[in-house]
Amino acid sequence: MATVTATPPAEATASAGDRRPYRIRQGLAGWIFATPFTVLFLLFMAVPVLASLVMSVTDLRSTDLRTPLAVEFVGLDNYTRLLEDAQFRRAALNTAVFVVIGVPLTMAVGLAAASALNSGLVKFRTLFRVGFYLPVVTSIVALAVVWRFLLDPEAGLVNNALRLVGVEGPNWLGDSQLALPSIIAMAVWRNFGFLMVIFLAGLQAIPAELYESSKLDGAGRWAQFRHITVPLLRPTLLFGGVVTSVGYLQLFEEPLVMTRGGPLDSTLSVSYHIYNQFGFGNYGYAAAVSYVLFAAIVGLSILQFRLLGSRD
Repeated sequence: MATVTATPPAEATASAGDRRPYRIRQGLAGWIFATPFTVLFLLFMAVPVLASLVMSVTDLRSTDLRTPLAVEFVGLDNYTRLLEDAQFRRAALNTAVFVVIGVPLTMAVGLAAASALNSGLVKFRTLFRVGFYLPVVTSIVALAVVWRFLLDPEAGLVNNALRLVGVEGPNWLGDSQLALPSIIAMAVWRNFGFLMVIFLAGLQAIPAELYESSKLDGAGRWAQFRHITVPLLRPTLLFGGVVTSVGYLQLFEEPLVMTRGGPLDSTLSVSYHIYNQFGFGNYGYAAAVSYVLFAAIVGLSILQFRLLGSRD
């Protein structure tokens, strides 16, 4: 029995052939428009990232810039050297404390402020939104300078207020036990306004009917918060946690302006340590520390996605 093969009409073949040059022109136009960004991305992002990765496995120092051929490949020596660097271990511990305490505290204050604004307990809500968000858009260097004067042990507003009630305030930024908590307090004050806006948008997206139905079933405020607000706010909490954690792991401006990493390295962060190592001319070692920090950011982000991500 003969098999009959259907032959496509000539018009259909011609139309497919006509569409091919159009697709080529369309793709070419897209690449033309994307070329400026692609070139800038390669020059200022991709190439420096790859160069720093190569740098991290060499002994490159500032003195080698004139004789680049003298640079030697050292493999993972810069990374193993981190384990022996007491200053890096102190910086890593300070950064971990800053993240472990600062991130939950910032999220809790931001969620509390968002809940108060969303429930209508606060009058002049627009004014409070602007006031809480204003530190976010203000220069962090300017805020750090202001806080440094506020916490001054002699002329600072905080200690002067304590003297009014007969209490002699401590040296907030000069005490190795209080310097890091003071910076954490400043960071929480500065950043909770951003999370407040994000959480407020998430709270306003939750249907009010769910709360009304739960009230009819006898659920109190805590039960509503636990069984309605938190589950439906999970994606928003994930976004806020990841963004805040990434920012806090890169702590740099606050100790640079307020304490210079002191006293006794009590506020030295990993980013500040990288900055110092680049300043000392230890380019290869500084690049290795940078990639360790990058790995910590990736690892913490993955952990948060596991904890707060979708469980479907």
